[in-house]
Amino acid sequence: MPALSLSPLRFTPAETAEVVDLYASNPEYARAAGEHDPESILAELREEAATDGCEVLLARDEESGGRVSALLCLLDRHPKDGLPWIGLLLVHGGLRRRGIGRELVDVVERRFRAEGREGIRLAVLENHAPALAFWTSLGWHEIDRRRDVQHDRPCIVLHKPLA
Repeated sequence: MPALSLSPLRFTPAETAEVVDLYASNPEYARAAGEHDPESILAELREEAATDGCEVLLARDEESGGRVSALLCLLDRHPKDGLPWIGLLLVHGGLRRRGIGRELVDVVERRFRAEGREGIRLAVLENHAPALAFWTSLGWHEIDRRRDVQHDRPCIVLHKPLA
């Protein structure tokens, strides 16, 4: 398993190029999400990073010289349910199936468990079956189906108890 470090996305030219490459390495996600334009993707990430209680993090593989391995967006407290949410976990397409996603989910779960949080949630696009399979394999379960507020896409809301 790679040695990963997490740091906030600072939107430097080098980091934005890495994020654009990360998205480009995931054409299946781009098709499911309808997100293809680097400018709009970066604008949404900037908006998210500027939102109170949100974090946009880059995961870097220290063993490969600090290469960006994944992007992770977290919301500390959802305004409707008060629970933390994972807004996005996107692993570089060339690095999938190496345990990076599982390691990052474990880090997030341990963090919120240590804070005494009772559970954590996320939404998966209904048309992105590989993502649903990934999350359910980690013990997350469906609690709702609804459209996302930002893009009006059908989603499956998943929950994992942390107690």
